[in-house]
Amino acid sequence: MSYTEQELKALVNKVISSINDGTASAKNGDIPVGISNRHIHLSSEHVDVLFGKGYQLTKLKDLSQPGQYACKEQLTVIGPSMRAIEGVRVLGPERKKSQVEISRTDSFVLKLKPPVRESGDISGSAPITIIGPKGIVTLDEGCIIANRHIHMSEDEGRAFGVKDGEYVDVELDGERRSLFYDVQIRVHKDFRLEMHIDTDDANAAGVGNGFKAKLIKRA
Repeated sequence: MSYTEQELKALVNKVISSINDGTASAKNGDIPVGISNRHIHLSSEHVDVLFGKGYQLTKLKDLSQPGQYACKEQLTVIGPSMRAIEGVRVLGPERKKSQVEISRTDSFVLKLKPPVRESGDISGSAPITIIGPKGIVTLDEGCIIANRHIHMSEDEGRAFGVKDGEYVDVELDGERRSLFYDVQIRVHKDFRLEMHIDTDDANAAGVGNGFKAKLIKRA
């Protein structure tokens, strides 16, 4: 079957629209998985302390969520054990408050007890020290283990039948089939569909970036 140029454009737009509004993924329940390694979010104040007054973070590459990016800059973090973890990537853009996200395995090295939290919820979280080329920042609170969550656009949320803040279960049929409970749904008009888990969860299930997960709604 042959198509005119207008018909081809209409077909392509239809496919793109289906992908963008989440209906294609919602029909079969597939959600792409992104593995989140340890990383640091910095306030502008702490960028100045760690790198020097007026320093601008350097974008390395864009991340899956619009406006978020990995920076070329890497820092060292230290906990009460005085054992350091080097090469921790900084993510941009700058935030109002600095935050360090690590895995449970990292916490054993650093001798910390960070709570499992949604990113940005750092009140009462674990203290940690960040070392940069120009200075040192000690956070009285700010170190967490990020909770398992799924980013969705508003259209994707409607397609999956879930709302922002809702908790669902997710099945990962990797090398070691796993069912993850209490996965938080995060809906925003600018989000793109992706489930975020840390390296501990990924290794436990035997999955990698781009793997497909299945959302299971609770009764």
